Amino acid sequence: MNSSLVYLVQTDTTVGFSCASHERLSDVKQRPRSKKILNTVDSFKTLNQNARVPKNFRKQVRRASKTTYIYPNQKSFRLIDKNSKFHPFISKFKILYSTSANLTGNKFDEKFALENSDIIVNEKDGFSEKISSSIYKLSKIKKVKIR
Repeated sequence: MNSSLVYLVQTDTTVGFSCASHERLSDVKQRPRSKKILNTVDSFKTLNQNARVPKNFRKQVRRASKTTYIYPNQKSFRLIDKNSKFHPFISKFKILYSTSANLTGNKFDEKFALENSDIIVNEKDGFSEKISSSIYKLSKIKKVKIR
């Protein structure tokens, strides 16, 4: 098994697991490893190192908040707002896979989340399930809403 640590953290959207290994997150959530998991990134610079943002959407992606984009390379990224409480955590890693802290298809269960995380990132206000990010698929000229 991959030795990547699974962090339980209040993200900018909801309480979630973050990890450097998408396989480890898939195993924790009991979902097929072939199902893609989004990445959270700390800056537009980090995003550009991992995906090419279509020219028509660069401003929109840079300014978007709590929005995930699937890029032409079929990878998905959410750029974390620098004012978010989650930003100091993600900036230590630059990029991490991120997913909600629940079994696939289920609601947030704090017991499950605590049992399946290696490190609990201290959240003074506790953990709360909030609305997931919007997801859009981008091509060179088109944007399609997925969620």
